[in-house]
Amino acid sequence: MAEKVVLMPQKQPSEDLLVVDNLHVDFLNAERQVSAVRGVSLHLKKGETLALVGESGSGKSITALSILQLLPYAVRSEVTGSIRFGGREMIGAPESEMKRIRGNKIAMVFQEPMTSLNPLQTLEKQIGEVLTLHRGLGKAEVRTHVLELMKLVGLPTPEKRLNAYPHELSGGQRQRVMIAMALANDPDLLIADEPTTALDVTVQAQILKLLKDLQKRFGMALLLITHDLAVVRKMADRVCVMNKGLVVEAGVTKQIFDAPQHDYTKHLLASEPKGEPLGPSPDAPVVLEAKGVKVWFALRGGLLRRVVGHVKAVDGIDVTVRRGQTLGVVGESGSGKSTLGNAILRLVNSDGSIRFQGRELQGLAERDLRGLRKDIQVVFQDPYASLSPRKTVAKIIGEGLRIHDIGASTAERDRMIADILEEVGLDPAMRHRHPHEFSGGQRQRIAIARAMILKPSFVVLDEPTSALDMSIQTQIIDLLRDLQQKHDLAYLFISHDLKVVRALCDEIIVMQSGKVVEHGPAKQILTSPREQYTKDLLKAAFDVVADSDPAVPSSDMGTIHRIVS
Repeated sequence: MAEKVVLMPQKQPSEDLLVVDNLHVDFLNAERQVSAVRGVSLHLKKGETLALVGESGSGKSITALSILQLLPYAVRSEVTGSIRFGGREMIGAPESEMKRIRGNKIAMVFQEPMTSLNPLQTLEKQIGEVLTLHRGLGKAEVRTHVLELMKLVGLPTPEKRLNAYPHELSGGQRQRVMIAMALANDPDLLIADEPTTALDVTVQAQILKLLKDLQKRFGMALLLITHDLAVVRKMADRVCVMNKGLVVEAGVTKQIFDAPQHDYTKHLLASEPKGEPLGPSPDAPVVLEAKGVKVWFALRGGLLRRVVGHVKAVDGIDVTVRRGQTLGVVGESGSGKSTLGNAILRLVNSDGSIRFQGRELQGLAERDLRGLRKDIQVVFQDPYASLSPRKTVAKIIGEGLRIHDIGASTAERDRMIADILEEVGLDPAMRHRHPHEFSGGQRQRIAIARAMILKPSFVVLDEPTSALDMSIQTQIIDLLRDLQQKHDLAYLFISHDLKVVRALCDEIIVMQSGKVVEHGPAKQILTSPREQYTKDLLKAAFDVVADSDPAVPSSDMGTIHRIVS
């Protein structure tokens, strides 16, 4: 039976910047053909925002990549239909023409900044390359514009970060670098693939507000790919809802949200993290206790590269987590959340005491820590960077089983891998594929499966739902809660999504500039925060790009004008 499609009556724009007509994208291999995009049609004019929404694997990102002819080279693909930009046909256009368009007329912000940025080049080099390549600016002009772009996207102390590398930034800061690169040449069309996924709520509001002001001033079109429906409601003029490669419903944003017609659209709108945190029993033993944890990074300068100061990423923090408890760690990007988690995991050097089940971890040799790794697991923020591209999913998930000698045979281990894949919502038959064959959300579920298969007692969850669409977020939260109840797990949950924190965490610490500014029961902090910083986080989280938000200051708009003119 054919998929039902609902297209609301719309007035066709008189001058379209982008027209996609009956686009089909098929991935081919020796065994089968996968239809990733099936007859997608959409249009977009200058100054307009069109949102593509849908669950992971629905074909949103493949549609966007087709516009720039950036489909994966590792997979043989067949693209049919028509993609016209400014009246020019993009399908079949020569590479020389595409090079002139990419980064100049059409720019893209990718979902996973760590894999999009060059780990061997400084921020100044990478942002400046866009200006040099397309505008031929000199070194002094490039540095001036790079600094202005870094300021615009909210990177702190940009002068000190010109020579920084991507690994020295937080996930949110890396995403801001990507946005700065995309805006550098005043594109006619900006394709933003989950542009705020890695950003904390306050910076998310700032970035989205900045994009809206840029559109208003320069008439830039925005193709927004996101699973955050709150962002769609505030940002988009029109919406295309995608499911299994099809646009199943399209129309004006208000119509879609107020009166959805398709069952799938109704399903998306009804999806939101639900449920209550379980909380530990009153006599639950302490699983992890950290006292006075400090992580300071040296700043070096001068000819001899002497230490001239320190970045106090974590500055004297105490943490206690009991069995069955979920401690949430929230704060803006760069506040030290992930660094605290890495210190507890002994992945970065730190001062202070870290005790796991009564045993002091500081000072233990790696061979002694290895035996404890099974009980202390982690799910990282960026699943694509943390999954080996050369290994199949079965080998990635089963690696811990082999290292810790779990499972009596290869067949038993394979059964355990299949079971955990099913638990996290993936087809066990997909275990012989590689990470690049999965969507961002599916890769995150693979990362969760890798951690949970070892049945740990303590798990650090570093933004585990940030790359997931809303309905999958709900499933993952339910899964984490079920696993916690079944095995009495303790979680350290690092997140900027306060809606997810509300559903999973029974206690919260709020971090700012490496310090804890507020700590207490989740209900108390989320309903009656004491500190202004916490109040600002809550306002941004539940009022994304609010109409009452202040516009970008006139001085900032002047900076924008200098950069793009």
